[in-house]
Amino acid sequence: MNRISTILLMAVCVQLGHAQSHNDAIKQEQELQKSIEFFNQKQANDDREVVGVAAFKSDAESPFSSLVTEKVVEVLKNCNRFVVVDRTNRDKIAEELEYQKREEFIGKETVEQGNSLAAMKLVQGTITKIPVYRMKNPDGSVRGYKASVAFQLKVDDIATQQTTEAMAFEGKASKECVSAQAAVQMAMNSLEPVLAEYFRVTFPLNARIMKIVNGDNGKAETILIKAGTKHGIKVGDRFDVSSIEVLDGEEIPTVIGSVAVTKLVGEFFSECKVDKKISQQLYGLFNANSKLRCSLIIKK
Repeated sequence: MNRISTILLMAVCVQLGHAQSHNDAIKQEQELQKSIEFFNQKQANDDREVVGVAAFKSDAESPFSSLVTEKVVEVLKNCNRFVVVDRTNRDKIAEELEYQKREEFIGKETVEQGNSLAAMKLVQGTITKIPVYRMKNPDGSVRGYKASVAFQLKVDDIATQQTTEAMAFEGKASKECVSAQAAVQMAMNSLEPVLAEYFRVTFPLNARIMKIVNGDNGKAETILIKAGTKHGIKVGDRFDVSSIEVLDGEEIPTVIGSVAVTKLVGEFFSECKVDKKISQQLYGLFNANSKLRCSLIIKK
């Protein structure tokens, strides 16, 4: 009975430890961003959401833990929806910023801007298992390796400290590989489509209406929005258009209709055809400088 109690107590302590480390990561990000060297996404001339990725924690020490974080960073970047900043070397970034305050750096370029962007969201995770198996020949010699990976992932809002519910991911066991590292990478690769879908749904894309391209007789036929290939937008994508009312500092969106992407204009813009049902209402709201938002409709 005492042994069972001890095991349960240890499990609770581990969970509390992870929760504490995750909270510490948010506080560290907030402290890091107080430095004047940090930019917000508007200063960086990019409307995409800035997402930081912290080094994943692990229930057990593993030389391959960093491979999990690296794959998550890679998937986020491949989504083309975010500006991704790697916070796995948070201490080194802080040290570099401090070092560059010295006199000899005045007037010179400081740390790479990608690292000094202020993240709006922080992706964190806990690796629950990352076993690597040696595959042996009849004589006992090692002929290859297999591996599997499982972890939990959550997203924190830096400003509000609100957190998404932790999502569990478990990759397929790898095929036999020549090295342990290759086996872990193969196990992580099997999770790429699932991770991409998770980020697509978790981070809904919002865009601003920049101008009415075609508008006759008080009706908006075609509009230009601030979302393009840089955000992963394709011809045929649809957006819900919402009118935003602000009450006591809180936004209340009301969907009025939808638009469809008909043309990509460079990396950051798209032309959209406006549904006839809302063409007149949208024209009036836009010209009245009402707050409008276009939200990408997620195809499931």
